[in-house]
Amino acid sequence: MTSRIDYAKASPEGYRAFGGVHVFLQKCGLPKELVDLVYLRVSQINGCAFCIDMHTRELLKSGLTVDKLALVSVWRDAGRLFSARERVALAWAETVTRVAETGVPAADYEAAAAEFSEKELADLTYAIGLMNAFNRFGISFRSTPAAAAKA
Repeated sequence: MTSRIDYAKASPEGYRAFGGVHVFLQKCGLPKELVDLVYLRVSQINGCAFCIDMHTRELLKSGLTVDKLALVSVWRDAGRLFSARERVALAWAETVTRVAETGVPAADYEAAAAEFSEKELADLTYAIGLMNAFNRFGISFRSTPAAAAKA
């Protein structure tokens, strides 16, 4: 894969604006591991190699087990490996990421709203939206995953 442009370098002010949302999310109160799991799942759905590589590495570095990491894409079949809160967050990430297909049904919203406070749900949705945006940058501009850069 050949990179197209370095979008952060081409438009640093735009990149900083998105970075501001990322900084906010790091201190919003949601657990970092939960947000990182959501980032990874969104990136898997969108097929962003750069972001999948980055979030996989971050989760491993933070101590997530390989067993759990390996099952993120099939979390529904992983039994109790994922907490109830993680399962709701991952389901919300999937329905919001696939908004054009799902329309985010009332049942999905109600399940998320039952688990997360209004602020938490808004922040979780900001995280999902942010990662969807970064996935579009990574895919559109062919950002090179760290693993591929080493090869």
